[in-house]
Amino acid sequence: MARAEKRAGSTEAAAARPSGLADRRPLHFAAFLVLADAALVALIIAFVPYTKIDWNAYMSQVDAFLEGERDFTKIEGDTGPLVYPAGFLYVYSGIKFITGGQVFPAQILFGVLYIVNLSLVLLLYVKTEVLPWWALSLLCLSKRVHSVFVLRLFNDCFATTLLHAAMVLIMYHKWFLGLIVFSGAVSIKMNVLLFAPSLLLLMLKAMSIKGVFFALLGAAVVQVLLGMPFLLPHPVEYISRAFNLGRVFIHFWSVNFKFVPEKLFVSKELAVALLILHLTTLMVFAHYKWLKHEGGLFGFLHSRFKDATSIQQFISCKPRPSTLSKEHIVTVMFVGNFIGIVCARSLHYQFYSWYFYSLPFLLWKTHFSTPLRIILFLGVELCWNIYPSTAYSSLFLLFLHISIMFGIWFSPTEYPCVNKRTQGT
Repeated sequence: MARAEKRAGSTEAAAARPSGLADRRPLHFAAFLVLADAALVALIIAFVPYTKIDWNAYMSQVDAFLEGERDFTKIEGDTGPLVYPAGFLYVYSGIKFITGGQVFPAQILFGVLYIVNLSLVLLLYVKTEVLPWWALSLLCLSKRVHSVFVLRLFNDCFATTLLHAAMVLIMYHKWFLGLIVFSGAVSIKMNVLLFAPSLLLLMLKAMSIKGVFFALLGAAVVQVLLGMPFLLPHPVEYISRAFNLGRVFIHFWSVNFKFVPEKLFVSKELAVALLILHLTTLMVFAHYKWLKHEGGLFGFLHSRFKDATSIQQFISCKPRPSTLSKEHIVTVMFVGNFIGIVCARSLHYQFYSWYFYSLPFLLWKTHFSTPLRIILFLGVELCWNIYPSTAYSSLFLLFLHISIMFGIWFSPTEYPCVNKRTQGT
């Protein structure tokens, strides 16, 4: 209780918890939201028509895999060649085995997945105590995200759910297992790598260099094992298709940067400029926000390794004996991903699931008034529900993203470590 009252930026949430009984309100309300949203998902599946977009392509790609094809350049569907890592094929092969490739039972399966994902996200929110209890309802209000999960059946849903599962494990300092689950999410869709810089920074703060090395090695082993059936016979084809970082998305389908002429949109110049902006913004946030209490990025690296005068000392070099707080872990992860979203050249409609669940958290990390937070939240949701996107809607979305980013930048920076008295909470 004392921690919640001391934490910067959370006075509103603390005021809503005047007693021990009130402290349980977020947990009770979260349980209610899970049940209410489960009912809503059931109604959507029952009464809202399903629109096939990528399902047939997914099933065609799975069929090719199950028939023995291991050359990624020869695995294709209605929408083109397979461009996801091997984990995608295993997941959708399992879905086909369970559902027989039929849409309706697959929708039920994805409905369950939606509720599992929502439960994981609510756990992150309840444990970090950043939002007032009533604001948790915002996590259930996205028309687009409901559509992505139960009316489109995109692989983003599995990647997002595994990502949130990894965050829960990391929040409880289960770093090695968290990295394994994180790697599993990457094997389904590479967008999860937007969280990687933040995760690496947190690992360096919480673990020894030896621990970081073995955690990353475990994550790499997952990728190798999952890709082995394709890496052994056709390694170049697999790596070039499954981990293609230079893909150019179609201008028409993009929700952001629609105001940019198509010729510039697909150009290398824009891609490089956005990449530089992405990396620069990450470094600035790391230096002035995430590592503020450690002396900034360069001060942290210096103090982290100043006693490492040999390889053996470098490997065993440990961080200060402190435990990162749950709020700090989730903040760094969510903000780092959001920076990647803001700097992404193309966002398709299903990509909204990559960061929607972080929006209430990010908004309540700002010093904006509650009405303004809600307006920004609804504005982002509106932009993602305009189809097709327009130059005006994409420009408005960029304005909203930048507004949220500046709100986060000018907000107080939480102390990164847990007080000894509250370490067990």
